[in-house]
Amino acid sequence: MLRTRVGYAGGTAPSPTYRTLGDHTETLQIDFDPQMISYKELLDVFWNEHEPAAPAYSRQYRSLILVHDALQQQIAEKSKTEQEKLTGVKYHTAIETLQIFYLAENYHQKYYLRQRSSLMHDLLIAYPDEPSFINATLSARLNAVAGGHTSESLLQELAASPLLSENTKLRLAGNKFANF
Repeated sequence: MLRTRVGYAGGTAPSPTYRTLGDHTETLQIDFDPQMISYKELLDVFWNEHEPAAPAYSRQYRSLILVHDALQQQIAEKSKTEQEKLTGVKYHTAIETLQIFYLAENYHQKYYLRQRSSLMHDLLIAYPDEPSFINATLSARLNAVAGGHTSESLLQELAASPLLSENTKLRLAGNKFANF
């Protein structure tokens, strides 16, 4: 992942916020390198990381894929159909064209990471303003680790970052993330 940001999309209300969401859905925007991971592989993660067969109890929390073009639409529709055949269950996931993405408030960005004060200390030195912190690849990857989505290779990659303190690098290299 190059960048992840949370926000609101899929509705018509202008300038939504968490308190005035209107008809939007809470969403995650992912920027990725297609040389490293395909759109189809991202969709596989999407299907495995939530319960798409459960109907949403509100538009705010519905299962939604927002596509940028006809090719993404085709891949997403095919992926949904394949998953439904594989599981034998109908998925309640809408697939729509993205019209506009509204960035959520800063306190919603990198939520898991914000709970780790020692990591935040390192990152706020490296990225002293909110936009650079929110948009940093390092922030996105550390947020994933803080949320429990990690691998040995990711920990090793992060432990090599010149932007992190030696103490943080040692903890990451030793897979002692729970101690942060």
